[in-house]
Amino acid sequence: MTTPATDDAPRGELLNELTRAMQRVPDIAGRGLEFTALSGGITNRNFLITATGARDRFVLRLAGNDTYLLGISREVEHAATVAAAGVGVGPEVVAFVRPEGYLVTRFIEGSPVSESAVHDPATIRRVADSIRRVHDGPAIPGLFIPFRIVEAYRALAGARGVAIPEAYELASAVARRIELALLSAPIELRPCHNDLLNANFIDDGERIRIVDWEYAGLGDPFFDLGNFSVNHDLTPAEDAILLEAYEGRVRPARAARLHLMRIVSDFREAMWGVLQQGISTLDVDFVAYAAEHFDRLLSNAAGPSFERALREAAEG
Repeated sequence: MTTPATDDAPRGELLNELTRAMQRVPDIAGRGLEFTALSGGITNRNFLITATGARDRFVLRLAGNDTYLLGISREVEHAATVAAAGVGVGPEVVAFVRPEGYLVTRFIEGSPVSESAVHDPATIRRVADSIRRVHDGPAIPGLFIPFRIVEAYRALAGARGVAIPEAYELASAVARRIELALLSAPIELRPCHNDLLNANFIDDGERIRIVDWEYAGLGDPFFDLGNFSVNHDLTPAEDAILLEAYEGRVRPARAARLHLMRIVSDFREAMWGVLQQGISTLDVDFVAYAAEHFDRLLSNAAGPSFERALREAAEG
């Protein structure tokens, strides 16, 4: 859900607006400010703020247009970021500027986590530690129920004239079977990130920090694990490392739940791409994006491993 970096600085009216808004932030007010665009997501814009005389640098997040249609609440994002910072994983929140909904956090000094590094067992264990810290942390507002989210995305996309792919009905049938299996062995809802892409990890030298909490909400913690796994193409052996680091051991029912949530994650991602066809103005091929995730979803839902995962997850 990311796009290439934007140009180096905001222009004109936006720069003036941001400068005025930052005067309401005590850590920044009254200082000379320099704004530099960071690589940003499709649903937000991010700027690095350098303030004259300030020891730290800051990150300013601006919401994109109509992002509420994607289930994003900036109030929930703010609360989730505060909670994640409290357990040492998210960035420290400096201010939440209302009514604009601008989120200002302290810049995390660290290094990106490369795609290759994610497959290192030591990195997988560090990611598992950060995810567990969040899941064990305080409750946050908002719910994240992926089975209902894909239905909402379909309705909103259809209302905007988007052609719903034929794969939706096949994926929906798969999702109903998964939901039934998981309801047979329910687990407690936990605070979750729900968008564990590689770009959202920063290694500060001590811990893997996680940023961009806009899809956060109380949900099934195994969606986070499955989302991380499928987004990084983890192998079954790597999934076992992830589970052992997260829970201390690998249990068949939990491995099955992770396997199924990889499929559910792709369904959410596919329908996100479908809805974006009706609301985004960016030059991104969302049709191909959705098709890619539908194809992977249906491939992973075919064969005996899927049927075995359904049985084992239901047995709990």
